[in-house]
Amino acid sequence: MSGDDKTIATLFTKIYKPTIMKIRSIYFLATLIITMCLPIFSIAQGGGLPPEPADVPIDGGLSLLLAAGVGYGVKKYRDSKRKGSD
Repeated sequence: MSGDDKTIATLFTKIYKPTIMKIRSIYFLATLIITMCLPIFSIAQGGGLPPEPADVPIDGGLSLLLAAGVGYGVKKYRDSKRKGSD
């Protein structure tokens, strides 16, 4: 190696010092590029329109939930009245 080659190599290592910030930015850019390219590979193939959603009846579950909410509200109301009269 001549003196010029050593100087160029030393200059390059001083300029491009692989710091944590540079490594993190390279990982971030690689992750960003991969994330942006993933939708290209996940394009669905045909299939037409989705079927009509089935109607959901309001049955026992919702009515029980409503009754529990009303009962809880009545209890809180009565408790606040008792506390206010003491």
